[in-house]
Amino acid sequence: MLQLTHSRLYLQHLGYDAPPPPTLQTLRDLQLRHVCRFAFESLSTLMKLPVPIDLPSVEQKVLFEGRGGYCYELNQMFLALLQELGFDARGITGRVVMGGPPDARTARTHRLSLVTLDGVRYMTDVGFGGMVPSSPLLLDTEAVQATAHEPYRLTFNDGSYTLWALVAGEWRGLYVFDLQVQADIDYEIGNWYVSTHPGSPFLGQLKVALLAPGRRHTLNNADYAIHTLDRPSEKHRIDSADELSRVLHDTFGIRLPTHPQLREALEGLILGRP
Repeated sequence: MLQLTHSRLYLQHLGYDAPPPPTLQTLRDLQLRHVCRFAFESLSTLMKLPVPIDLPSVEQKVLFEGRGGYCYELNQMFLALLQELGFDARGITGRVVMGGPPDARTARTHRLSLVTLDGVRYMTDVGFGGMVPSSPLLLDTEAVQATAHEPYRLTFNDGSYTLWALVAGEWRGLYVFDLQVQADIDYEIGNWYVSTHPGSPFLGQLKVALLAPGRRHTLNNADYAIHTLDRPSEKHRIDSADELSRVLHDTFGIRLPTHPQLREALEGLILGRP
């Protein structure tokens, strides 16, 4: 079981004065509040810096330094909170297929969680960037499931589940996962690949996302977009490092690190260089 050091502060960030009970409604509320409060962001991999995923380092970065993180950070911290609140929960991993064929055999580079409530299993995820589900999803059904944002569904085939989202009238596969028990080393290897491998889509790249009621804010390098359910997306190309810094702070709520490489990395995004 993971042990949070600063669970009270974490809950305060999510709008709680006291620990809520381990119920399905609490799980729904926690997931929605989390994805609307803590940004998914890859500033560290943009600057090609190490991404430590031990829980104290994650708590320090997110709760005290005003940063966000990606799945190995955010879903680990969220799982630790769930366990501390009394949920029957554990970590699992998946293979990202978004943007490609849903049957692609990609690496296990995504972390999420399995929660069991009164014998009923749910998947929960607060670390999948711009298409993160904003509600937990019932695992053992292939029915379409409403969330606080887009509809999602799960399909099951040959021991694995595939997560789908309905985007612009089209079902898009996001990732494939199973329920295999994971050890800490499994997360370490996946995180090492994501943060250091030349083929990682995160290395030297900026990917940021934060949800709000009825909308999703995303940033892919210097391309900023607002996605809403009932009208076309608004898209904007950011043309200066100063504007990029403002969007990161004002829209995504990220306190920018005072690292000497950050300004150069942001300017490189504007110029379109890695």
